Amino acid sequence: MAKKNAFYAQSGGVTAVINASACGVIETARKHKDKIGKVYAGRNGIIGALTEDLIDTSKDSAKSIAALRSTPAGGFGSCRFKLKSLEQNLREYERLIEVFKAHNIGYFFYNGGGDSADTCFKVSQISEKMGYPVQAIHVPKTVDNDLPITDCCPGFGSVAKYVAVSVREASFDVASMCKTSTKVFVVEVMGRHAGWIAAAGGLASDKNCELPIVILFPEIEFDQKKFIAKVDAMVKKHGYCSVVVSEGCHYPDGKFLAEQGTRDAFGHAQLGGAAPVVANMVKEALGYKFHWAVADYLQRSARHIASKTDVDQAYALGKAAVELALKGQNAVMPTVERLSDKPYKWKVGVAQLSKVANVEKFMPRNFITPDGFGITEKCRTYLSPLIKGEDYPTFKDGLPQYVQLKNVAVAKKLKEFKI
Repeated sequence: MAKKNAFYAQSGGVTAVINASACGVIETARKHKDKIGKVYAGRNGIIGALTEDLIDTSKDSAKSIAALRSTPAGGFGSCRFKLKSLEQNLREYERLIEVFKAHNIGYFFYNGGGDSADTCFKVSQISEKMGYPVQAIHVPKTVDNDLPITDCCPGFGSVAKYVAVSVREASFDVASMCKTSTKVFVVEVMGRHAGWIAAAGGLASDKNCELPIVILFPEIEFDQKKFIAKVDAMVKKHGYCSVVVSEGCHYPDGKFLAEQGTRDAFGHAQLGGAAPVVANMVKEALGYKFHWAVADYLQRSARHIASKTDVDQAYALGKAAVELALKGQNAVMPTVERLSDKPYKWKVGVAQLSKVANVEKFMPRNFITPDGFGITEKCRTYLSPLIKGEDYPTFKDGLPQYVQLKNVAVAKKLKEFKI
């Protein structure tokens, strides 16, 4: 039997290190040319598979593929497109198998978060039902750090590092000006249901650099009265304070502070604007001068200050995905298993996708201080190793040098497919 080709795609919001996982997948596959043919990438994620818009990664040099490791965002393009259930839209799954057959694809590596894990699991099921076996391996990625079983998710450590550094630096700035100017700085970070990124803001303050920081988590129902009292106490004691608010912060009735009344491609409430909402509450209740910012894409694209731990793990899990496939594994996800905190040690594990799909991991209550506005030592012990180490890209003329791949298209063999 002829060796099979592999398909790789990136899904959902990209990160500073998702390309490091792509690098791990492609470089490892190239080392096993006796078992894996070409690696095709989906242009703009799973849409590339449905529309037969494939990229031949063999057209890019080893040097270019290696440069992916230090390049942010998605080198092949990503998408927000969720495949419906097998029962609701069998047509799309049948199309995937049709494309895989046409291009002799026997390995499916899907690099994404929770929705992607679900899709990957469904592909493994439908391929078996249709009599065309495809080994579907999910490569974890999400800045939200909300995938279960794995200790952490590639993409999170770098966002956490960016947020911790930014909150520390901004706090120094506000401290300098608080006597006659801004007293409260509010920064909004990502995290729809899980407060891991917001928690990282708490790392900005430690025993060697104590800073007044208030954190608003999605896991803690927002109490405006308590929040205003906390900010007021901080300002009266320190002269200023910084507030880190998760975009998923919500009222007791479940309504997001930042809800706009619209929905994204996955059906999730479209969020954006928690920072100005919170800042205006402070202004109206206390009269303090404020500034606010939304980290938005900056937090997830900041490869210049990526965590070395995160980069190493992203690459390792991409590599492990191929190795698992070569061992005959299917419907699984490589994971990070923490072996110890001090010194920080970890290894690659494996999880069944049936236990990963549609499951979210939230901040444990014992990671959040009793008042609901800070992180505990237990949380700090968990987070600290994930932001450690620097892995700077090459700089030229003051700017980081990132690779732009050729992304040469593979000739189509099938009829056009409308999504």
